[in-house]
Amino acid sequence: MHLEEARFPAEYQKYIGRKIVFLFAALALLLVLFLFSLSVGVVTIPVMDVLKTLAGMSADPKLNTIIFNVRLLRVLTAVFAGIGLAVSGAVMQSVLRNPLGSPFTLGISQAAAFGAALSIMILGAGVVRSGGENAVVITNPYLTTICAFVFCLLTTGVLIGIARLKRTSAEVMILTGVAMGFLFSAGIMFLQYFADDVQLGAMVFWTFGDAGRTKWLELVVIMVVVTVSIIFFISQRWRYNALDAGDETAKSLGVPVEAVRLSGMVTASLVTAVIIAFIGIIGFIGLVCPHIVRRIIGDDHRFLLPGSCIAGGIILLGADICAQFVMAPRVFSVAIFTAFLGVPMFVYLIIKGRKR
Repeated sequence: MHLEEARFPAEYQKYIGRKIVFLFAALALLLVLFLFSLSVGVVTIPVMDVLKTLAGMSADPKLNTIIFNVRLLRVLTAVFAGIGLAVSGAVMQSVLRNPLGSPFTLGISQAAAFGAALSIMILGAGVVRSGGENAVVITNPYLTTICAFVFCLLTTGVLIGIARLKRTSAEVMILTGVAMGFLFSAGIMFLQYFADDVQLGAMVFWTFGDAGRTKWLELVVIMVVVTVSIIFFISQRWRYNALDAGDETAKSLGVPVEAVRLSGMVTASLVTAVIIAFIGIIGFIGLVCPHIVRRIIGDDHRFLLPGSCIAGGIILLGADICAQFVMAPRVFSVAIFTAFLGVPMFVYLIIKGRKR
């Protein structure tokens, strides 16, 4: 009897240890990609020089300019945007108990894009120009983010309202999200219809996600929102685990189900709104990353949430590297590569899941 009692804790520690090893391995991969993305480009910089520059030990003004004024801003934007979208997708899938939940599939990304586009085109929150990397210059990023957040909340409110109806299936919620996505996409096209040629080109360019679009102030806003949201999500990790067992089970454990669901969706919507408002639409990160991590380390949110964060940073940063160098000197939208990577990967996960 005593041997049995001693064996289970040892097996559990081994079980937890594998999850921790995965998280550290993924974090190491993200660090490698981070340094690689800072070292490659039109001017190749050795990794040791990159480390010296980041540590403030380089006296070369050229290296300081390239790394701090050009590359570091883009790399950090890709990492934190990937983290924010991935963790938002993981939380949405949990609180809605829906494996297809994500800011993109539920129409929240499109709603944020419509709100941001409305603030730029109608409310004068930005200046639009044709062509170039600064096709849209947001002169009032806070108004843009607020507008994006408001439309995110509208979509979130519809989804939560449907979730509270009795006998509502996951398929109905997904179809509602798809319908909301089409609605806001139509709204964006409506704005484009009345735009002149310059504005039309700028609007189309803006809807493509681009990690190189932010400035330092905008990056700081993204970093703060994403960091605070991660702290909040991790603080709710045990409640999300309870929700996975069903609403009735969670309530029997003392979990305020409706409050947890509402706070999770609102926080995830805020993260999505901020990211979309500043860098445009990026799909499939919030959908695919949580599923990849679940396949490897399971559904425990103690590990799923940080794992999704790291995976989101890896995938979006890797996609951004591909967008810059696959057909250099032409730089593609990172959203193109996330779609090319995300669609076949998600189909593979679906097929593999059905076989199981």
